[in-house]
Amino acid sequence: MLPKPKEEYSRAEVRRQFGLSERQLRNWERQELIRAAASYSFSDLIAIQTLIKLRQNRIQARHIGRALVSLRQKLDWVKQPLSELRIVSDGKTIAVHVAGQKMEAISGQILFDFDAAALGGVKAFPERKPAINRVRESEIWFQRGLELEETGAPIEQAAEAYRKTLEFNPSAAGALVNLGTIYYRQRKFAEAEKYYREAVAADPGYPLAQFNLGNLYDEQGRVGEAFDHYRRALDLSPSYADAHFNLALLCERTGDALKAVQHWKAYLKLDRSGQWAEIARRQLERLRQVVFR
Repeated sequence: MLPKPKEEYSRAEVRRQFGLSERQLRNWERQELIRAAASYSFSDLIAIQTLIKLRQNRIQARHIGRALVSLRQKLDWVKQPLSELRIVSDGKTIAVHVAGQKMEAISGQILFDFDAAALGGVKAFPERKPAINRVRESEIWFQRGLELEETGAPIEQAAEAYRKTLEFNPSAAGALVNLGTIYYRQRKFAEAEKYYREAVAADPGYPLAQFNLGNLYDEQGRVGEAFDHYRRALDLSPSYADAHFNLALLCERTGDALKAVQHWKAYLKLDRSGQWAEIARRQLERLRQVVFR
């Protein structure tokens, strides 16, 4: 059951409300099933509730992603299908209720009940221009890459799926970031930096790309550049909890205890429970004893 509507819900509130882990939220964000955010609107909660129901009915995340891409292409006026449309599972099929009809989300075909055959003459969603097929193919390959990562497949298979994504859409910032992260985890920092920078160029308003660049530079000891990109991530998303966390650690290492305190406090306003919140509290208490003794 959804809570009483209000303007904003923290990630911690959403996790408690739906019994989700932070890892699950981040996975869905990476899969672009929900928007990446430090806090959520009531509309976002509707989307998350719909997504949970689909997953409980054993609908694969890859199929959900394909359905959302298809609905945005076929229904121009819909921006957030999970919250704006009534989406349900029909066996292994994802269906949507539009204008009194139940339609298959990916193909746009009408789904009739056995005794509703008399409702002939209802057309499927109109097909879009062929050029849209490249966007659709890129989304399919992107979801494939996410699924390969999620299921523990050899990482090169996921990387190849993201490369195929870029063949169809060279400015797919999500694929660029994920390729960068694959190379980052392999400690191939030059390659990681290349893809992260391309992601920033493709979408300058993408906080995750800025944050990952900051994280990369932080790992390399490039402190000034790390500060710069963490701050850019916060400029784009002031409630970006992970950016506050990493900036707090960076401020501690560079001897700016007061700034570190500010970032720890900001982090704890956004994430009050869990392992990382406990670390933040311990660090904040230690700094308070040093700064305010």
